[in-house]
Amino acid sequence: MKNPVGFLRLMMFMLCVVSEVVNGEEEIRCIREEREALLQFKAAIVDPYGMLSSWTTPHCCQWERIHCSNLTSHILSLDLHGDLLYKFLPGGSFQFNGRYMSGEIHKSLMELQQLQYLNLSSNYFPDTDIPEFLASLKNLKHLDLSLCRFRGRIPSQLGSLSHLEYLNLAHNYLSNVIPYQLGNLSQLQHLDLSGNPFLEGNIPPQLGKLSQLQHLDLSENLLQGIIPSQLGNLSQLHELYLGRYYGYIKMSDGDLSLNNLTEDLPSILGNLSSGCVRQSLQELDLSSNHITGTLSDISVFSSLKSLFLFGNLLSGRIPEGVNLPSTLEDLSVRSNSLESGIPKSFGNACSLLSLDISNTGLSDELPIIISHLSGCVRYSLQRLVLDTNQINGTLPDFSTFISLKILYLDDNKLNGEIPMDIQFPPKLEELYISSNSLKGVLTDYHFANMSKLQKLDLSDNSLGLAFTQNWVPHFQLISINLRSCKLGPTFPMWLQTQNKFVDIDISNATISDIVPEWFWAKLSLQRVVTMNISYNSLRGTIPNVSSTYVSLSMHLGSNQFEGSIPLFLWNSQILDLSKNKFSNPISSLCGDFAISVQLHLDISYNQLFGDIPDCWKQINSLVYLDLSYNNFSGKIPTSIGWLLDLQVLLLRNNNLVEGIPFSIRNCTKLKMFDLSENKLSGSIPDWIGTKEELQILSLRKNQFFGSLPLMVCCLRNLHLLDLSLNNLSGKIPKCINNLTSMIQMTYSVYGFRGYQLKTFLLGDPIPYYLNAWLTWKGSKQMFMDEGLSLLKVIDLSSNHFSEEIPTEIEKLVGLISLNLSRNNLIGKIPSNIGNMTSLDSLDLSRNRLVGSIPLSLAQIYGLGVLDLSHNHLSGKIPTGTQLQSFNQSRYEDNLDLCGPPLEKLCIDGKLTQKPNVNVYEEYSFFNNEFFISMGIEFALSFWMVFGSILFKRSCRRSYFNFLNNLKDNVHVKIAIFVRALKRNKN
Repeated sequence: MKNPVGFLRLMMFMLCVVSEVVNGEEEIRCIREEREALLQFKAAIVDPYGMLSSWTTPHCCQWERIHCSNLTSHILSLDLHGDLLYKFLPGGSFQFNGRYMSGEIHKSLMELQQLQYLNLSSNYFPDTDIPEFLASLKNLKHLDLSLCRFRGRIPSQLGSLSHLEYLNLAHNYLSNVIPYQLGNLSQLQHLDLSGNPFLEGNIPPQLGKLSQLQHLDLSENLLQGIIPSQLGNLSQLHELYLGRYYGYIKMSDGDLSLNNLTEDLPSILGNLSSGCVRQSLQELDLSSNHITGTLSDISVFSSLKSLFLFGNLLSGRIPEGVNLPSTLEDLSVRSNSLESGIPKSFGNACSLLSLDISNTGLSDELPIIISHLSGCVRYSLQRLVLDTNQINGTLPDFSTFISLKILYLDDNKLNGEIPMDIQFPPKLEELYISSNSLKGVLTDYHFANMSKLQKLDLSDNSLGLAFTQNWVPHFQLISINLRSCKLGPTFPMWLQTQNKFVDIDISNATISDIVPEWFWAKLSLQRVVTMNISYNSLRGTIPNVSSTYVSLSMHLGSNQFEGSIPLFLWNSQILDLSKNKFSNPISSLCGDFAISVQLHLDISYNQLFGDIPDCWKQINSLVYLDLSYNNFSGKIPTSIGWLLDLQVLLLRNNNLVEGIPFSIRNCTKLKMFDLSENKLSGSIPDWIGTKEELQILSLRKNQFFGSLPLMVCCLRNLHLLDLSLNNLSGKIPKCINNLTSMIQMTYSVYGFRGYQLKTFLLGDPIPYYLNAWLTWKGSKQMFMDEGLSLLKVIDLSSNHFSEEIPTEIEKLVGLISLNLSRNNLIGKIPSNIGNMTSLDSLDLSRNRLVGSIPLSLAQIYGLGVLDLSHNHLSGKIPTGTQLQSFNQSRYEDNLDLCGPPLEKLCIDGKLTQKPNVNVYEEYSFFNNEFFISMGIEFALSFWMVFGSILFKRSCRRSYFNFLNNLKDNVHVKIAIFVRALKRNKN
């Protein structure tokens, strides 16, 4: 060694450096310029949770969320991620949960030129663009800006970060196109741009140059076009997601947009398989696009473990020769339009764990499908999902599927008796066979070897359950759904052994018994989330068990429960106690317990009485309230006005008095407002017109008086207006044509899903449906759900409306039923009433209408009910239409009408005999003075003529000669007239 002294000095220096490193980070001092940059960044940040509270000491490398180099003291890592989550509230709003930062991302970060790791994910930067200056951090390897609500374009400058290995911009509001410059990131291994609902355009083919890429997620965007063939060159790619991804919470109220890839599947798979990616690809997600074609051979993808093709436009039969990769574990093609059954080749997929072919239109017999899966797949398969198809046949034996844990066969066309000797797989955890036509009786034997079962759904079949009295199942169910099974008449005692269930539905199960007390106790001990025991004949009183937790839904309707409503039931977000025999007041509603989360309350059709409690302020989350068909009395409580989210208020058929409280004006979200069949009085308030979302308004059969407020015309979404059987007067407002919902024609209820309740316990909204009583075709009928949504009705009958029918009503061309009967309407029927071609029922009877029946009325070909009786109409009933098919009674008491179906014939549109004219007021030809003078003149003329005949013989002889001559002349004229008629007829 030429210079041992120099070598020793170098070794001493190295030892000192190592010693400094070993002494720990406490001795590391950050660089002053970088510390100042961080303080400027902190000053621009809004930090409500003190996430940067440690950024005060002199040594920034000791601050939380910062990592510095042990050698250079440069800042290498900033991990500033939050844990922001969004909790959705009723009405579509949301609140934040978790810690987060907001404010401005200051450009002082440019000073951190040695930064390699930057994570700002799960914070809150709304309406902020991604800063372009981040591209100046040339040493960045990891950049995570996901879940921050950034907007605007993806900066193309990010393509210059040559060391970047990880880039995550997922779940923001980024827009425009994916910049092709991202293809320059030669070291990139992970790229996630998913969940940006405004990101559009084509997938840049330059992404095919990312030779190190292992993970590519472009799902949940608005991308379109074809998948570039260049992606097939990504030899390191393991996961490719171009469909819909479910892993993150949604950041907006509503469904996120999906991609719109339109290529056919064989072309996509062909392009991908032409490159090296066929050997590396492990997960491929093309779900929820517009991909066509059918499933083709995918065995060339030798490493593929997961393939998701659900929610596309695939069609046709799966070819018999389709082979699956030997490594495939998860295959989903649900929600396509496939035909027939499953090819036999699927039975040889020995690694397959999950197979989902639900909602595809499969129509084969179930025993055949199962026989095609009888190969080695029956040993590996853990999840088989075939629900929502057209599969028929009976239930085969599944006991050979020794690994099967989940079996979904619900909503098919399975039929026949379940054999007494079949058994289910021993490891089965979830069994769904509801909504079929299966028959027979299930006994202890069928479930004898099932110790793992957790979820059981046998609903909506014709099945009975006959377990021995002391049977103790080997399983503990979490979810029990036996709706419409035959469990009764006694209450099923085996449920006493189930100590873990949180969801139970034994509705419509032919149970006629007293509910045992142990069942009510379980509701408290097991924290049951949903319970449905409705539509049985359960009876007795319900004990008030001790419980303070909140359940999602309790359905006890259509039974024979009686007594008071126990306190614990009020703690349900959805509570249905309708159609029972509950009595007593409901003052317990005002008790001191947690009911502020209630959304849906239905206690209609009971025997409850007394005043409605005035304590609704404490249940201000209520969306649906039905107190109908009870014996409530007194006034409508003003505190209902505190229910600002209320959508449905039903108080019909009680004994409520006085007027509508002014406070209800605050309930601006009302969709249905029904106060019918009470004893309410006063005028209809003007503020009713401020309910912009109101669709159904029924105040029928009360004692309201005064005129119809013009503000009613502002209800543009109204499609049912029933004010019948009141004391309303004045004229029908001309602005009635502003009810624009009644102008629109409705042809179908396809897609109707009811209204929605948003719950706290579950993310998905729960639908609710409406019902209303209407006078329809002369009788009182109830309309529900889809049928009610289709109706467009105006019923102002049995009031005191006067003056003419406004011609503006002709513009309501979507109206299906119009009833203005039993009023004091005058004038003519609007001449263009035939424009209302959607009318099925028209009742204008018992008014003072005059003139002829408009010819346009004959244009309403679908008219099923028409009543024009008891008016003063005249002229000929229009012919050649269904107007002649109605009963004569529909035109009766109109003395000037003629033509079929009436017996009175018309000649040239007039009666064969001169009618008696006897109409009212200004429409009368005669008046009182005329009749008085006519009577006097008649008396004088009578005595002048008949007096001379009576007392003078010559006059008497001349008079009778005149009568004889008149008789002969009349006889001759009639004979000539009859002959002329016969000639014209011939």
